[in-house]
Amino acid sequence: MMPSLMAAISDFIRTHYRHFNAATLKDAAEAWLELLDGGGRMLVTLAGAMSTAELGISLAEMIRQEKVHAICCTGANLEEDLFNLVAHEHYERIPNYRDLTPADELALLERHLNRVTDTCIPEEEAMRRVEAEVASEWIRADEEGRRFFPHEPLYTIIKNGALAASYQIDPEDSWLVAAAERDLPIFVPGWEDSTLGNFFAAAAMSGRIASANTVKNGIETMVELGRWYQETTAGSPLGFFQIGGGIAGDFPICVVPMLIQDLKCKDTPLWSYFCQISDSTTSYGSYSGAVPNEKITWGKLAADTPRFVIESDATIVAPLIFAYVLGW
Repeated sequence: MMPSLMAAISDFIRTHYRHFNAATLKDAAEAWLELLDGGGRMLVTLAGAMSTAELGISLAEMIRQEKVHAICCTGANLEEDLFNLVAHEHYERIPNYRDLTPADELALLERHLNRVTDTCIPEEEAMRRVEAEVASEWIRADEEGRRFFPHEPLYTIIKNGALAASYQIDPEDSWLVAAAERDLPIFVPGWEDSTLGNFFAAAAMSGRIASANTVKNGIETMVELGRWYQETTAGSPLGFFQIGGGIAGDFPICVVPMLIQDLKCKDTPLWSYFCQISDSTTSYGSYSGAVPNEKITWGKLAADTPRFVIESDATIVAPLIFAYVLGW
């Protein structure tokens, strides 16, 4: 996209996005810029299937331009950006996915195509290709007695070019490549609930990997997040941009009450910005659908923290916000 066209996105938003969810989108983007202008930093959380939705096309540039300073994501989002990087040409889109019968779904399974809404991830070309390279890193670390967080072997194979010959998209459009180039902090709670997490568990069960503790666990991830939060907020206000809900959002936002209430670090700053893109209904105790004000009662946000909820599809909203922050 040429710069003159990119700038037009921000102009379009300023002109047309004046009310309701559209206005909240603009307000949230402007508040993000205000946070950065004041020396602040931003943590972004990724739930759902944002990597399969190719959010990396805009998120990678946000990372490169230092508009994003850390990511908390599901194991699925961590790996699926890499799957898309090496197997994009083998993905299949199913526009009429709502019309599929159980027999149609079974036919996809038999072709080793795993469906995510309208997009099928090819098992052999994506999952198994990545598994082969990552498993060698797991086994090497296991034999040497080293331990790592889930994203670190992926950083290694990106940096050493182990999969570079298999790239099928421009690596500039991969948020994981951009993150690896900058050693961006990534926190992955519940990693075992992912394809690579399943692969690792199977390797531990089969004896290919001697210790399941080769991958650091969720408590260690929270400890690492706590230390990073303390170091970061010692010199900068820190914002929280949440895409979707679930563990990717709930895990990192809890670091503040943990530090204040449990570790007794009473001078810990609260999150300085909060925005969530969500289509969850606010009901029945749902975390994903909880309004930001509820987080005040848990000691996560202050009464005067800028707070935004954009009730829409993140695949539509997030790239627009990123474009605005980037000045496109």
